[in-house]
Order: sequence, then structure tokens, then C-alpha cells
Amino acid sequence: DPNEQGLDRPGPMERINRHVERGRPIRGRRDESTSDERMSFVGEHGAGTLRSEIPTCGGGTLGLGQRRMPIEFFATSQERRKIRKLGVVELAEDQHVHARTLTRYRDEVGRPRSPKGMARVVMQRLAEEYPGTAKDLCALNHDSPFQLLVATILSAQSTDVRVNMVTPALFAAYPDPASLARANPDELEEIIHSTGFFRAKARSLIGMATALEERFGGEVPTELDDLVTVPGVGRKTGNVVRSVAFGLPGLPVDTHVLRLSKRLGLTKLEDPVKVEHELNGLVPPAEGGAFSLRLILHGRAVCIARRPACIRCILAAVCPSSTV
Repeated sequence: DPNEQGLDRPGPMERINRHVERGRPIRGRRDESTSDERMSFVGEHGAGTLRSEIPTCGGGTLGLGQRRMPIEFFATSQERRKIRKLGVVELAEDQHVHARTLTRYRDEVGRPRSPKGMARVVMQRLAEEYPGTAKDLCALNHDSPFQLLVATILSAQSTDVRVNMVTPALFAAYPDPASLARANPDELEEIIHSTGFFRAKARSLIGMATALEERFGGEVPTELDDLVTVPGVGRKTGNVVRSVAFGLPGLPVDTHVLRLSKRLGLTKLEDPVKVEHELNGLVPPAEGGAFSLRLILHGRAVCIARRPACIRCILAAVCPSSTV
């Protein structure tokens, strides 16, 4: 009952105050006229439009439409000892905080103190945002390890959408390593021309197919040490094939993975190979491929290079580089 809380009328924060009683408080001025059992908030936190002057910290996030603002709890020292978690209150796109706009709650933890702790939180939240296995998350269309290897080589300095436009005709003309190894370079270049760097890619594809035929019986090898000996295949491409096509451990490190890993405090290194080894120490081997692809998806959609959209990032509450 709002009258028991010392408020003149039901306010938009009424439902949120009930969650305060359950150990999920938000920061505001305590209404001293109420008992300690009821934590009610007045002033800017009591009724009407939610103001932008809400105190901020990294403890949790209050989502108001497309604007996400950090919140922190207000409690006595005794209450602080009891409260170990904050709640994320996600609201619909409404400038007023009505109970009907309250959509869901998610437990928040404080910012992890170690890279391993951060990796656990990041893996959990990205898995919720981008569910599925590494094969499900891979944007390159393919039906076999060979097709994935071809598509991954073509994806360098190109987009997955563009590669997916090219590969149907390519796979129809060259369905296996044997036919691709015998391909006419000019005809191959014409098919893959729109992916960019088509001459270099044509040489890599023909060299890759020739190596598979001559050294691996026309099959794509599963070991990374073997994959990296194939023309056009580096550690990133090899790890993509291992994790996506074969379901084996492999953590590809591309520009998105490198950028997000540094922003999240998972590494301070610059070299992709060293970053791969460092991330392998933080992420379970079976999760490496999916973790990498989720970082890539998040890097493309939210944590972009020049202007990361921290205001709508699911990792903003724990990310040391967050601007909100």
C-alpha cells in the first residue's frame, strides 16, 4: 500500500520498491517516515518521469527504453552485508516507470576482479544474447568442412553476406577439392571477383585444394598443426574449421575478438596468437568456438570499433571500458 510507504498517491516506483524489500534495492533518498522494514524512495525516485540525475556506478543497470543508466543500491551498513546482488530492471520503451512496463529481472554481480571471473560473466551473458552452438552461430553457409574452409578463405577482407552470395555458384562449379585443384584461374577469379582480392584468393583456393588432394587424401585435416600448413589457412581459419565443422576445440581470434577482449579486460596483448593462447586459459576448450563467434556478433552489432553502443550493451555493467 503506497500510503503505508508515506507517499500521497501510488507512484511509478511502487512495484520496484517491492523488489527493494526482496533484496534488490536501487539508490534513492530514504523516506525517514517509514519503518526500517520498508525502504521507500521519494523525490526524483518517487513519482513522475525518471530523471537523468540518477547516481551511477558499475553495480547494475536500469534500462529505460533505448537509454540504459547504471544504478546502485542505497542501504545501511547492516543491509549492505546482507545484500550481495543487484537486480537489473529492464523496462519497456516508456519514459515513465509504470509497473506495466516492468518486463524482467536479471541478477547482477559486481564487476569481476580477475580475467577468469570476467570471462565467466561474459560467456554467460553472451550465451543468453546469442544462443546456439558454434555451427548455429556461424554466418557462412556450408554443408561440409571443405565448403566452410573455402568460405572462410573468401571471407578475408569481405563480408559473410557477400561470401554467401558467391559460394553457391562456386560450389556448383567446384564441388570438391579435386575439381577446385584443376580450376582455371581466370574462371575462378571471375566467380569470386566481388569478394575482393580475387587474384590472391584464387591462388589460395587452388593451392589449398591441391594440398588437400596431394597430402590429405582429398579430406580437410582436423589437427590445427596440419591445417596451418595448407596454403591460405592460418590459425584463425584453422580454428574456425575445427570448432564449427568438426566441433573440436578452437578459438578463432579476428579483429572483433581482439578488440572486445581488450575492452573487457580479458587481455592486454596485441598479437592474435598470444591472445588466442591467453583466452584458451580463460574459456573451456569446448566453448572456445562459440565464445569467439559470440564476441564477433556482439562486436558487429554493439561493441563497434569507433563508437561502441555501450548504452545498449548487455555487458555495460561489468565492462571496464563502458562509457555509461
